[in-house]
Amino acid sequence: MEHFDTLVFSLYRLFFTLQAFLLILRIIKNLECRLIKRGASLGIQLEVCRFKQETVPKIFTRLALKHRDKIAFYFEDQTWTFRQVENFSNKVANFFKKRGYQRGHVTGLFLENSPEFVCFWLGLNKIGVVTALINTNLVEDPLLHSIRTVDPKCLIYGSTLKQAVRNISGKISHLELYEFFENGQNSLVLDGAENINFRLKKESEVSPTEEIKKGKNKDKLIFIYTSGTTGLPKAAILTNAKFIFMTVGLRAMSQLKEYDVLYVSLPLYHSAGGIGGVGQCLIGGTTVAVRKKFSASNFWKDCIKYKCTSAFYIGEICRYLLSEHSKNDTPIRHSVTKLIGLGLRPQIWNHFVSKFNIKEVYEFYGSTEGNTNLMNIDNKSGAVGYIPTWAKLFHPVSIIKCNMSTAEPIRGSDGYYQPCKPGEPGLFIGKVSFRKQMGRFDGYVNKKANEKKLLQNVFVNGDVYFDSGDILVQDEMGYFYFRDRMGDTFRWKGENVATSEVEAVISKILNLSDAVVYGVEVPGTEGKAGMVAIVPTTRTLDMKKFCENLKMNLPSYAVPLFVRVMKSVPLTGTFKLMKVDLRKEGFNVEKIQDELFIYDAINSTYVELTPNIYEGLITGNIRL
Repeated sequence: MEHFDTLVFSLYRLFFTLQAFLLILRIIKNLECRLIKRGASLGIQLEVCRFKQETVPKIFTRLALKHRDKIAFYFEDQTWTFRQVENFSNKVANFFKKRGYQRGHVTGLFLENSPEFVCFWLGLNKIGVVTALINTNLVEDPLLHSIRTVDPKCLIYGSTLKQAVRNISGKISHLELYEFFENGQNSLVLDGAENINFRLKKESEVSPTEEIKKGKNKDKLIFIYTSGTTGLPKAAILTNAKFIFMTVGLRAMSQLKEYDVLYVSLPLYHSAGGIGGVGQCLIGGTTVAVRKKFSASNFWKDCIKYKCTSAFYIGEICRYLLSEHSKNDTPIRHSVTKLIGLGLRPQIWNHFVSKFNIKEVYEFYGSTEGNTNLMNIDNKSGAVGYIPTWAKLFHPVSIIKCNMSTAEPIRGSDGYYQPCKPGEPGLFIGKVSFRKQMGRFDGYVNKKANEKKLLQNVFVNGDVYFDSGDILVQDEMGYFYFRDRMGDTFRWKGENVATSEVEAVISKILNLSDAVVYGVEVPGTEGKAGMVAIVPTTRTLDMKKFCENLKMNLPSYAVPLFVRVMKSVPLTGTFKLMKVDLRKEGFNVEKIQDELFIYDAINSTYVELTPNIYEGLITGNIRL
């Protein structure tokens, strides 16, 4: 009887506890209720994955059994079922296993968007091989640097990128080369390379089950390159745990479902398209429509063709779509109800969602290598995330005071960094956890690069925070807003441009030391356009030859759009003070006495930046 009374009392206590909890949820505003529910769902899923030692290959193998004939990928006029993705990736795994590839080995993948792109790295990781996803815009030294950074055993490249590989083939002769022919066509491969289409035709589709079972949650999955805030591209480490966290995080917060069809036109070598987008298929069973390259004129046509219910974006895409359809007020009969992405500017937010009838926008903030992730889940115009004060106990991120020109954090008189007040912009940082995935920092392949991204003894002795390098501001309600990317990197055409990388190329071409690259704002454009200030060693500078050399040695998005030819430059040891002044002056022909040039893409040269051209750029009549 005593035990029965104890049980009844316990049930009563549980009942009243639940009632109290429900009452609290009613009091808390609706947004915070959603945040609690979705955050709890994410946390539970991540803990289950950690406990079960889940990996991407393990999860996808189960999904492939569950959804054998469901469409996994739409691509151009192709449809790929989950069974076909599973079989192709199994062929990749079995082929490279026979070639002696083992757990921990690294390969390079240099291929344009396609279902095969995903199948290659997925298949390789089924046997524990890590794949570096190389930016397809890279040429010459930047491409060579990206390959050497990860020291791969082989390079798998697409036939459309053959010329870029040929140009550096003499410097990577120690690597095994595998050429993949898009659309299955056969032609001659580069000297020393193998036709991997031919090899895979003969390979077994049987799943390497025992190898897949060996995988661990914290094992490395892929490397994704990021410029961060300084230097040449760095290979960021993406473990299975990080991939699952990023994918499930977006899924939980945006409420994507298996029945959704997600449109992805972003490059798959970046984390937004390659993890947040493609991951919804590999981890969640959602059908993904992939496009080889973004096209403003075909964006909505594709969404209609594939009956997409959601789409991934970056800010540049939104601006291009508005520009493409600016003269047409006829409603577009698409079925997209939600957009997921980053960089949708407050200035065009309301206009964009109104024009294209978008019900939900899930704007997020984060970096490939970082742990400072935010998401806006209630359509708040311009916000990149929302965290109430109490929630920082579970997701400890902060904004601290810094030098607004250099983003260098500032310590107070007590020796610790100082938190910003609501409405005060500052450096965004996130506390590093060495146990929980939600605060984990896996960093880069180059361990020395990790030291530059970590702040020690921030608020108390012994704590460690990740330095995002970005300026954010939080209002009194708890909403975060992106302000600027500082340091020596700026964003253009959806890509990060490392100024030191461009400076090194220009200095080599012109044989000079005084080359300073920075980003400048151009009205009506997303990000910042590249500009270089140089002091030439000769009186005459062949601008056409200079331009052609830049195009040969830099990806297209990194070629400066403006050139300022100076007689002398006030230098500092790190160029920081000088860059601030140059950035403020921009390309204003009315204030600058130096010669100014603008990139002429049609004729592959630089032409004089005249007052008329300047006026056209400022008014938006001339587009970059």
